[in-house]
Amino acid sequence: MSLITASSLGLSHGAEVILRDVDFAISSGEIVTLVGPNGSGKSTLVRLLLGILSPTAGRVRRRPGLRIGYVPQKLSIDASLPLTVARFLALPDRHAPAAISQELENVGIPGLEQRQLTALSGGQFQRALLARALLTAPDILVLDEPTQGLDQQGEAAFYRLIDEVRARTGAAVLLVSHDLHVVMSASDRVICLNGHVCCEGTPHLVADAPEYRALFGHGTQGALALYPHDHDHCHDHSHGEGCDHA
Repeated sequence: MSLITASSLGLSHGAEVILRDVDFAISSGEIVTLVGPNGSGKSTLVRLLLGILSPTAGRVRRRPGLRIGYVPQKLSIDASLPLTVARFLALPDRHAPAAISQELENVGIPGLEQRQLTALSGGQFQRALLARALLTAPDILVLDEPTQGLDQQGEAAFYRLIDEVRARTGAAVLLVSHDLHVVMSASDRVICLNGHVCCEGTPHLVADAPEYRALFGHGTQGALALYPHDHDHCHDHSHGEGCDHA
């Protein structure tokens, strides 16, 4: 059974159509990357899938008891607030110190329990956010542009970490990005969104799809930089409509 399934999903505000006719499903252990420019409806789709917003068309089904871990794009922390990493990871639910230490080790920042949260580097902070999400033993991880502000090396390292998390936990991963220069090498599917699903498939197939090129052009080879990967299987489909409109 899929963790989350959406059928003919849509959202409108009066005459303004934000999303239309979106079909979506994600299963355990699957990594799906959602790409599209600003204003393409990515964040709206995620909020619909998670039940934060209610659709005006179609429906969303979530597996009963589904546990969701969320890693935001950014989180503003008052620099004057004395908050250690361990304390942050224990909010809002308490976790055993041993569990916190183990998760920090799992995400590659061991021994930082007593470090002030505001003293972390950008990469360390994103890993702390990931550790906090993983402490809930989620069935699905939702990451909203998690490499925002990281350099290319930091991005690549974070993406490798997400693949390791998937392999270790079996959790599904939904990654949201408008940074089209990097798509996770581990992605099973990439979904190109611009108010509707333009095309869908492996990163290689989406990069070559005419619907994708219509939206993002040819100047940067479709803008997708692809790390070598083994995920060459694909259930590719494009939706017959160009993506040259919002």
